[in-house]
Amino acid sequence: MLLRKADMAMYTAKTTHSGYAVYSDGAAEGLSLHFHSVKSLNDALTENQLVLHFQPKIDLATGGVRGVEALVRWDHPTLGLLGPDTFLKRFDEAGLLPALTDVVLAQALDRAAVWAARGETLSVAVNLAVSSIMDSRLPAQIAVMTASRGLSPSVLVLEITEDALIADRHRASVNLAALRDMGVRIAVDDFGKGYSSLSYLREFPIDELKLDKSFILTMMDDARATALVVSTIDLAHSLGLEMTAEGVEDTEAYQALSRFGCDLAQGFLMSRPIPAAELDVWLSARVAQLPTDLHLLLRQDPDTAVGPASAVDTRSREVAGDLQ
Repeated sequence: MLLRKADMAMYTAKTTHSGYAVYSDGAAEGLSLHFHSVKSLNDALTENQLVLHFQPKIDLATGGVRGVEALVRWDHPTLGLLGPDTFLKRFDEAGLLPALTDVVLAQALDRAAVWAARGETLSVAVNLAVSSIMDSRLPAQIAVMTASRGLSPSVLVLEITEDALIADRHRASVNLAALRDMGVRIAVDDFGKGYSSLSYLREFPIDELKLDKSFILTMMDDARATALVVSTIDLAHSLGLEMTAEGVEDTEAYQALSRFGCDLAQGFLMSRPIPAAELDVWLSARVAQLPTDLHLLLRQDPDTAVGPASAVDTRSREVAGDLQ
């Protein structure tokens, strides 16, 4: 009972953005009624309460926007905008995660079709749960969804976690191979965060690794983290994979990743996840400023770069030498 009440207080704190909340029977009753009932979850699916926010993925070589990641939010009628960490588990427990995934895929591809009609070639990445990856109907479903919108399946990037790959290796391999044959790209999210064997990099058809943000956030102050970032980028490239860095929040990290040869970056430095309408404004503004874009200011020669990023580059080379 204590844990349940603490859980209720936690959700109240998250939804009110107050930092903390004290449990009360009245507030908890309302939260439970609206948030935990299966009816409220079904209402979210059927009444268009689930919305997508998009975070750009920046090409570190050119500064251009290569694609976006679609992130689901619940625009709850009484609790306001809820992040996925507050409700995905509830949908899973109610057996409604496949239905939520269908909604997210549909909305993401709808938006990709709008961009394609305007001549904007942006890929859209969608996170998939283990159950979705194991669903043998997934390749056919995506084929129908993309064809009905006049899209090539190559516009879609499916982001999966390492545990999805090791849950059922055979079934995952079959489904991912079918998706890859269609042109869908496969990315491993939160790479380096899990404890699974790296053998799956050889076994499965993977196109992209997304380095967990914990490495990026500590990279500037930790030589070992820097060495791991550099070596992981090299590993990805040696396997013919692209490397994306998540959680890029400052210019020093952006500059260092660019020099290390990382392919793509996303994070609050460039843009938080934002609604589609705001993203369109952001994209227009970025095109207008591209001649003096951030990456052109930051891609300095390593021998002349100054500041923390230069120090990181020096430390990474020293650590790499020690490891060799």
